[in-house]
Amino acid sequence: MSFSTDTICALATANGVGAIAVIRVSGQDAIKQVNLCFSKNVSTVPSHSVHFGNFLYENEIIDEVLVSVFAHGKSFTGEESVEISCHGSPFIQQQILRALVSAGCRIAEPGEFTKRAFLNGKMDLSQAEAVSDLITSQTKAMHQMALSQLKGKFSNELQQLREQLIHFASLIELELDFAEEDVEFADRSALTVLVNEVLAKIRRLIQSFELGNALKQGVPIAIVGAPNTGKSTLLNQFLGEDRAIVSDIAGTTRDVIEEVLVIDGITFRLIDTAGIRETKEKIEAMGIERSKQKIEQSQLVICLADGSRAEEVEQAAHWTATLQLQFPEKKMFFVVNKQDITTSTPMCDFIISAKTGEGLDALKLALVEEVKQDFDFANETIISNSRHLEALQLTKNYLSATQQGLKQQIPADLIAMDIRAAMRSLGNITGQIEVDIDILGNIFSKFCIGK
Repeated sequence: MSFSTDTICALATANGVGAIAVIRVSGQDAIKQVNLCFSKNVSTVPSHSVHFGNFLYENEIIDEVLVSVFAHGKSFTGEESVEISCHGSPFIQQQILRALVSAGCRIAEPGEFTKRAFLNGKMDLSQAEAVSDLITSQTKAMHQMALSQLKGKFSNELQQLREQLIHFASLIELELDFAEEDVEFADRSALTVLVNEVLAKIRRLIQSFELGNALKQGVPIAIVGAPNTGKSTLLNQFLGEDRAIVSDIAGTTRDVIEEVLVIDGITFRLIDTAGIRETKEKIEAMGIERSKQKIEQSQLVICLADGSRAEEVEQAAHWTATLQLQFPEKKMFFVVNKQDITTSTPMCDFIISAKTGEGLDALKLALVEEVKQDFDFANETIISNSRHLEALQLTKNYLSATQQGLKQQIPADLIAMDIRAAMRSLGNITGQIEVDIDILGNIFSKFCIGK
């Protein structure tokens, strides 16, 4: 995906039948080539103006359209651009694209419009990546995270960190020019304070990736327990519908059932597993084995016990503790079910009634708080891109080396080397330094055509 000055065109709206469709054209000859197909001359019209007329292909009218004109430097891509709004017939869309190709355009590659916006300085690389996240956002939290990045909040934060490092790097470089005179321009104690502050911010951003990735991919939650404890009833109560079969017969759920639930803008992937017990029944045994696999794959685990059976509650408590030791990185919620028929008050995280929904709001709140941790959605930057995570981890390593070097009072040229490397890593995120063309190709190839 090398940069090109060709005039490109593509359908910007979704494929299929709709009330209207939008076809985007961008490049140095965008207006000239649209003029060859449009009943009006839009060569001299002002930018951001809209014009009604007929669109033609081989001298035949295809459709009545609205043509929006954007002058060079004033469009999404930074190039001369035109957007054609037509009726949403797939036949009309294809005929307009054929007419544009005949006029000299070529069909855009995936993400090529956004790539041109980046290469023309209309946005940095992290903002360009946020465009794709914004398009695919399915919850309020995902939307807020992508929109914040698109508006440049993350970029501004990185730029401030980078400028602070540049300042000290410049002073250290100056010292190297006067090495024979043994002068010190960069205050080592102030540099130590700065490196500590920047490292703290980088570590916080790295820590946010777990949350950002959860918001983006969804948080897997396994609902596990002995047979007939109410796992399927709990799943149905979460979803507000009868998704799983509920029966008094133990072992009804013989396979893993997965459903999606959004709580407070966070997507949870609920996994109703087969009841775990000793069994000789082959199909049920296969379901139990899959349940154990889902526990390994889950981020959170709800261990459910039947509160009407005291012996089972005790066994479930022991089993939950064993699971926690086996999977220390996972959060286990020990939940006792059937509050409506429970006479005692067992020691547990939550006591609920999956049948009536009592106690479920508190459990939902705990799930959300566990995912959010102590992050402030409104004021903190949350990262969700693995490329950003990798660059931040490299930055942390270089700054840790700088921190250690300052303690050991190593030569200035070695300190400067680590600071420069940290600056390069930060610059890689926004594209402030030259980014490998293969990396760019990989980033934008994941976009849809037309964006």
